[in-house]
Order: sequence, then structure tokens, then C-alpha cells
Amino acid sequence: MQSTDIFPVDRELVLSRLIDAPRASVFKAWTDPNLLRQWFAPRPYTTPVAKLEVRPGGASFIVMKGPDGSEIPNAGVYLEVVPNERLVFTDAFTRAWEPKEGAPFMVVIVTLADEGGKTRYTARVRHWTADARKQHEDMGFHTGWGICADQLEAVARDL
Repeated sequence: MQSTDIFPVDRELVLSRLIDAPRASVFKAWTDPNLLRQWFAPRPYTTPVAKLEVRPGGASFIVMKGPDGSEIPNAGVYLEVVPNERLVFTDAFTRAWEPKEGAPFMVVIVTLADEGGKTRYTARVRHWTADARKQHEDMGFHTGWGICADQLEAVARDL
């Protein structure tokens, strides 16, 4: 079974929401480190570190912190940046085009479409394997990314 753009459904997770904020504000919340720290991790997790070089080939380094003090580092590279429309990034690289140690996990495609001053926010998360997709879903993808989308909306609405 395949999605509309021929990517295997068994390797993709999708979250789509209508966000009550203009897409320029949603894009800014995704690309400004100070704003991203406010919404990126599902509460009660926090995001104490967000270093973003938002350009194709630019690195990102984000750390989520759990309520127990555990830290989850996320290094990646932007593959595509279209202001106010699209961000594509992956954890397959750590900086520039330097492959990370270990297997890559995902590519994220964030699209923002104008819907009368609101934004159709779609996050497509593509995994290298069906097992990685299942692992991400079992980790709570829909709940966690849904909470983050609500937090993103609250930040973007106030811009």
C-alpha cells in the first residue's frame, strides 16, 4: 500500500492540523531557536537547547529534557528550506553532509499552507524501515506530536 506520492505507508507517520495562526508565524516558530524551545517537546518535557542553522545543509541540534532529568539529543541537517512553506530535515547527518554514527531514523517534511489566515500544518515523518516507523508510533508519535502542535499553535498565535 502506498501514499499519494508513492512513499510506502508502512514507513510514514503523518500529523495534520489547522493552526489558528498565519503560516509566517508558524514558520518563525519552527526556525527561531528561542521560539522553538517554547513548544518543541511535549510537556512536561522541555527543550533547553535549540541550535538551528536554517538553510539547506545547515545543522540543527535540539535537546529535549524529561521530567526525570534525562536528556534526548537530536542532531540533524536541513535538506530543504522554503520560507513560510516547507522545511525538510533528517537525522541521517549530524552537520553539513557528515553521516551520523549508527542508522538514520527519519526524514521530516513540514509543509505550511495558507487557509484564510490560518495554516494547514502537515508533518510527514518518513522512516528508513517499517520497524522504525512502528517504533516511533509505539513511542507515542501521535500523542506527542499532537501535544507539540497544540503548543506550536499557542506560540505562533501570539506572534
